[in-house]
Amino acid sequence: MTADSYLAQLPGVAVGADALEVLADAASYREALLQRIATATRRIMLVALYLQEDEAGQQVLDALYQAKAARPELQITVVVDWFRARRGLLGGGKQPGNAAWYQAQRQLRGLDVAIHGVPVQTRELFGVLHLKGSVIDDCVLYTGASLNNVYLHRFERYRLDRYHLLHSPALADAMVALVQRILASDATARLDLPEAPDPGSLRSKIRRLRSYLRNQQYALQSPAFSGLRVIPLLGIGRGNLLNHTLCTLVRAARGELVLCTPYFNLPRMLLREVRLALARGVQVELIVGHRTANDFYIAPDQPFSASGVLPYLYEDNLRAFVRRQAKAIARKQLKLRVWNDPGHTFHAKGMWVDQRYSLLTGNNFNPRGFNLDLENALLIDDPEGAWLEPRHRELEGIRRHTQLIEHPAELGEKGDHPKKVRTFLRRLRYTRLGPLIKRVL
Repeated sequence: MTADSYLAQLPGVAVGADALEVLADAASYREALLQRIATATRRIMLVALYLQEDEAGQQVLDALYQAKAARPELQITVVVDWFRARRGLLGGGKQPGNAAWYQAQRQLRGLDVAIHGVPVQTRELFGVLHLKGSVIDDCVLYTGASLNNVYLHRFERYRLDRYHLLHSPALADAMVALVQRILASDATARLDLPEAPDPGSLRSKIRRLRSYLRNQQYALQSPAFSGLRVIPLLGIGRGNLLNHTLCTLVRAARGELVLCTPYFNLPRMLLREVRLALARGVQVELIVGHRTANDFYIAPDQPFSASGVLPYLYEDNLRAFVRRQAKAIARKQLKLRVWNDPGHTFHAKGMWVDQRYSLLTGNNFNPRGFNLDLENALLIDDPEGAWLEPRHRELEGIRRHTQLIEHPAELGEKGDHPKKVRTFLRRLRYTRLGPLIKRVL
């Protein structure tokens, strides 16, 4: 089966171009989210890696409780990762986690705003709920952002992501139905209620849930349609439909491929397809975050921790790739853009193929996303070019604050890393744990 025929047979939802709305930035998304919560009439389903106990998180939770108080019949469900909700911030010492805050808020309000924790692996290191796509009434709000101050640009700092509103009852119903099937598992539990089960008691249930999810996709009635459509995709574990579709998208590129990721650590199968695209003459553009725009970055004058090495590992991966593709950069077939708005961070990911396909996803295009986490995506198929203007406008917004790299030397050398980072990486090489660490990054 050719790449084009494979993509054509994927089930999707027909939409009009006016049903797809792109929001410009995090502050616009925060305003749209709060406004839609306030005016919801039937259902609210928020899905994120985490809902953080901070000012923005409190604002969202306040809005949910206010909506429930105003309309008691409103069905409200919040879905977050189980393990992420039950621990504190990395490097912050022992903390009760967001789950304790959820319970305190429920006890204070006395209303039923259900907050569910979903474990997709027996340990957070080996897989998290990375599902995206919230639903308010018949509108899908799709972003890679979680719910906290920096993701929602509550104060000065922001983390750039992508923000889309898709108005489609069929798509909204399919995304809600999938989450309801996940929550039906006895591995999931309410985090807003006291006496949550001990993680050790969930091990066999989590394994059953993961096995179940391997065989799940979005349930759609997909009549033949030649116009603009949205294709929802789900994936967990090796060889899943989402992974295969991501690689097929690159394979389908004939003229132009744009790939955006905050963490450059492409899986071998995807990296191979990018190289083959270059070999057949496709114009490839990579948009990645600068190491200082990585959410794990620690300034050299700050206390060092192991997580602070990650931005340098991603930069080393990028440097190695660019050096191997130096000729493609020299002939301007490969464009590398590095995003850096000082003081802010970068979290946008996605793919644009020719003038037809646009992929919205939370997948970081890394081994962890391809093998461990529960991921999804929305593929916009636009064969007639009905949605090109918003597509172009969003890409130009992402390119803002990027520097075009015209020579590999502009990325610097490994020897430029801070001394503590160099020491840690040298020890890492001696332990031969590098390949394992790349799989879980």
